[in-house]
Amino acid sequence: MRFYDMLQLDPGTLKKKIRSAELPKERRKLMVAITVRTFLIVMFAILLISPAGKVFGAENSPMAVALFCILLGIRFVDFDYCIKDSMINFAVVLTLLLFAPCLTARANALLALLIHISAFFVILFMTSGRPEMGNSGLYTFAYIYLSSNPVFGDQLWRRALLTLVGYVLCGAILLAKHHNKNQSVRFWSKVQNFSLADNKNQWLLQLTLGVSIVLTVGNLFHLPRAMWAAYACGSIVGCYSATGVEAKGRAMQRMIGTIIGSLAFFVVYSLLPVSLKSMVGPLGGLCAGFCTKYRYQIACNCLGALFMATSLFSVPQTMVLRLGQNLVGLLFGVVFLMLYQKVMSLCFASKTTGGAQNPTT
Repeated sequence: MRFYDMLQLDPGTLKKKIRSAELPKERRKLMVAITVRTFLIVMFAILLISPAGKVFGAENSPMAVALFCILLGIRFVDFDYCIKDSMINFAVVLTLLLFAPCLTARANALLALLIHISAFFVILFMTSGRPEMGNSGLYTFAYIYLSSNPVFGDQLWRRALLTLVGYVLCGAILLAKHHNKNQSVRFWSKVQNFSLADNKNQWLLQLTLGVSIVLTVGNLFHLPRAMWAAYACGSIVGCYSATGVEAKGRAMQRMIGTIIGSLAFFVVYSLLPVSLKSMVGPLGGLCAGFCTKYRYQIACNCLGALFMATSLFSVPQTMVLRLGQNLVGLLFGVVFLMLYQKVMSLCFASKTTGGAQNPTT
């Protein structure tokens, strides 16, 4: 296998190959690959997101982060229908990510909930034709992050320009990598065949409703860092074909990871001099690049998330918020999933779905 091909593999696959490698030379090459891959992703993020924030405004860094994540994923995962419809729908998806946060921020609670449900479901339906490929987690992260960071006026126009640039870049990759796939499959056929009796569509609605409710309640009561609760909820209701027992196990793993990450952040942040505290975020990204277990991915993601929150809260307050919002989101997610699946089983006499892993932020 070429070194370039190794760089395209995820950490889990690379670690399996390292363990099964028979020759020391091959093992060293794979270890170098996972290290280089991790550093390249972090450096690419810094080189893309930081300049975007300077050009389009710091308030629009969330859109830069979302576009960066989409850019990484769109190389490998298409939308499961022809490229013409994919390019059109990708424009629709980015438009919804651009304007839905503004609309929900200014609307009353009921209208905001309806906007969340409509916009988020359309995004998921357009992008997540194959749950096992993880697109749902990617666009769930983007929707929650942007919904929690709306902009208005001049900053909205700047975000629109950034979104247009993102569409050109990501659209070019989508076209180059997937133009020959699913040529006979039209998106309209998926719309015509839509049915809530289908387990996949039940799962899409499950994810949509769970996240939309948490976002709406968080905004209604002005809860600080409510997006953390939304991420936690999404990690439960976004698991394709997860049962209640599996959801509880995943919730426990996420909570353990959050505790580990919060404690690690406290130690690292306390020990680093002021001049190096800004390195906590990239450090978390580097560590996450080597992790394959869910709880450790969550722990690493805590470092960057907690550091960003220290601009608004003290370190102890930030840790309490992270733990508290995750606990609330996980509890709601588990209860909602069990109730929702019960309702679906009564309505359609079939089990709702589960399996694919979702956001780890």
